[in-house]
Amino acid sequence: MDILKSLGHPEEIYNLFKFKMGGCRAVMPKLDYESMSETLRTCYVYLNQTSRSFAAVIQALDGELRHAVCIFYLVLRALDTVEDDMTIPLEKKVPLLHDFHTFLYEPDWCFTESKEKDRQVLEDFPSISVEFRNLGQEYQDVISDICHRMGFGMAEFLEKKVGTMQEWDKYCHYVAGLVGVGLSRLFSASQLEDPEVGRDTELANSMGLFLQKTNIIRDYLEDQQEGRVFWPQEAWSQFASHVEDFAQPQNLSSALACLNLLVTDALRHVPDVIAYLSRLRNQSVFNFCAIPQVMAIATLSACYNNPQVFQGVVKIRKGQAVTLMMEATNMQAVQSIIAQYTQEILQKVSLSDPSRDKTLCILGVIQEKTLSKTALPSRAHHLSPFYLSAAMLLAALSWQYLSATQSPGSTDMQGS
Repeated sequence: MDILKSLGHPEEIYNLFKFKMGGCRAVMPKLDYESMSETLRTCYVYLNQTSRSFAAVIQALDGELRHAVCIFYLVLRALDTVEDDMTIPLEKKVPLLHDFHTFLYEPDWCFTESKEKDRQVLEDFPSISVEFRNLGQEYQDVISDICHRMGFGMAEFLEKKVGTMQEWDKYCHYVAGLVGVGLSRLFSASQLEDPEVGRDTELANSMGLFLQKTNIIRDYLEDQQEGRVFWPQEAWSQFASHVEDFAQPQNLSSALACLNLLVTDALRHVPDVIAYLSRLRNQSVFNFCAIPQVMAIATLSACYNNPQVFQGVVKIRKGQAVTLMMEATNMQAVQSIIAQYTQEILQKVSLSDPSRDKTLCILGVIQEKTLSKTALPSRAHHLSPFYLSAAMLLAALSWQYLSATQSPGSTDMQGS
């Protein structure tokens, strides 16, 4: 039960309760599906089926930008599905990746040979491509260009392992940094954001790299079990002969040292994240960009020096996710959230950690950025034990009642 995981975090219990009562509409307004074409409705069905972390924030975007980003996501999801499918032989996969952007202009093109769980976006690609062609030319140009560049980048790494830290950056650029660049260009094309947002590819790239590196760090065990390796050899070879050795309990000390090194590397993108978010002016675009970023730094804090990364799945609590979603709606709140999780990581830095000096350095830079304009109020809640117990009991009873009476058709949050 989600509420039990948030015991000891009364603000999360409050926000879970508020979310259940309809607070989700503040960040996830309901879409008017009746006014959409049948293929566009199908696209939103696929969006909700294939994305748990981005579907909600995409659907909260303003105006025509919402549809452009939805189609952008589905096109890249289809491309990524080809890359991920280990059953497609390389002699077929490489041309598919190279030519994928051209399929956007072929009304009948589809691919029915995939075994991946998201294969419906390939099997019914005509529904996606027709809505792509219904977009304004300014949106089509961006989506096609990013798809083209990403396809070639993915093909480059099909037979090449991520070796150096520089190659890690390059791989993450291809699969996520380009997404940040494309989204930024879409924001500017919609005129909801200034042209400079779309022109500054360095900051946009950092937005994508921070999210991708967080996912790669968190997903160590899952990737190992599926035969995939995304941790860079330059990092793991400092502590082990083989990257899979980290999953052995006797190698925990070395595993944590490598984990902390990679978290430290990911954190160096946070100053760029702060600079990027500070430029945004449209509320829906700000929410869209800020929510995944604060989720990422919360996840990195949970992963840092955590043996569970090598034993299972590290996920932030649903109450924590809901709280972040509902709070990260302005720059001051985002700076405060980043400052909180930066402090959490700081408190976990070991005296013996090999990356200690670099970690402390980047944490200091981030703290300076979060406090650059004004002293931020603390997000901590200091409540008496009596109040805390009473509040948790009341919330738990209310949650049980609401869960029992909620109609089957009501909307809940897509889990992160």
